[in-house]
Amino acid sequence: MTPGKRKVAVVGVSLSDCGRVDDATPYALHAQAARRALADAGMDRSLVDGFASAGLGTLPPVEVAEYLGLRPTWVDSTAVGGSTWEVMAAHAADAIAAGHAEAVLLVYGSTARADIKAGRRTGNLSFGARGPLQFEVPYGHTLIAKYAMAARRHMHAYSTTLEQLASVAVQARANAALNPDAMFRTPITTDDVLSGPMIADPFTKLHCCLRSDGGAAVLLAAEEYVRDCRTAPVWILGTGEHVSHTTMSEWPDFTVSPAAVSGRLAFERAGVRPEEIDVAELYDAFTYMTLVTLEDLGFCAKGEGGQFVEKGRLTVGGELPVNTDGGGLSAQHPGMRGLFLLVEAVRQLRGEAGQRQVRKAGGRLPELAVASGTGGWFCSSGTVVLGRG
Repeated sequence: MTPGKRKVAVVGVSLSDCGRVDDATPYALHAQAARRALADAGMDRSLVDGFASAGLGTLPPVEVAEYLGLRPTWVDSTAVGGSTWEVMAAHAADAIAAGHAEAVLLVYGSTARADIKAGRRTGNLSFGARGPLQFEVPYGHTLIAKYAMAARRHMHAYSTTLEQLASVAVQARANAALNPDAMFRTPITTDDVLSGPMIADPFTKLHCCLRSDGGAAVLLAAEEYVRDCRTAPVWILGTGEHVSHTTMSEWPDFTVSPAAVSGRLAFERAGVRPEEIDVAELYDAFTYMTLVTLEDLGFCAKGEGGQFVEKGRLTVGGELPVNTDGGGLSAQHPGMRGLFLLVEAVRQLRGEAGQRQVRKAGGRLPELAVASGTGGWFCSSGTVVLGRG
């Protein structure tokens, strides 16, 4: 944070009903998450003068703000896929620090699973064939195929194994087993992952995120409001964002994600090092995303991600707890999941995570967390470093 500018804290977080939600609209999930986040903070809706949302409506976030009864004087509708919410949090923190807003509400909601089940939409294999994508889609470059290609490249370059990738899913499920709100909690083994139906080589079904319904909300406020809030503040210490490519032919290195830049910026601005982080919440639409993001954030050297993840480090009781709620692989994934990363990071720092609560030596609560979202097919990244106390 620039000297002389206001500090910014997360003062409220919440999830809407998640998992299988057949009787709600996306707007209703937005509203439910927003109400719960305001209640969590103990802040009245009238104090919210900033609003950020993406992914719903013809004029997001105008339609959602109207539905929630808000008339904000600061808005953001940045849409960069799964990293949207970390990027929005960065923008909101900058706006509050500069005095352009006092309290900003970030909200997301989706009925992706219910819509498919009810036939209101189909499962999309790609983002369309317009613009630069027209040169790839005809050749089978689906969304998942792009991630699979990147994973294969990492396996070729660094001898990363299928078993190592599978261990990411196994550890995510172990964390989900401690989360009563996770969609899938039954433990799985490496063999379960490897023997599943093939989706896109090398990914079998359990290498891929689930599809759920659900919403989330995060409320950020200027430091002056913290003393009147119900919960202990979690401070925004540093943020970073970066975009890399949209066509695979323009991606210089399939083994390097945009988190390599957004993470470096976030850590530098926060004044902390990766080895000081107690909890990491990382976007995990596929197992490879977790592995390569760990490398690019600096938790291990490039090419050593496979060895890093195979030793059980990612579990709640591990050396570096990652995706402590079970992540998109096991907890919930209603689409652009980046906001859920921020919610879980805040809950961990507050000590509100129940059975899955991370503890440091002597039973102490974690002090630093990082949330890093990824959008598209490693096209964009937003990273936020958060601190307690």
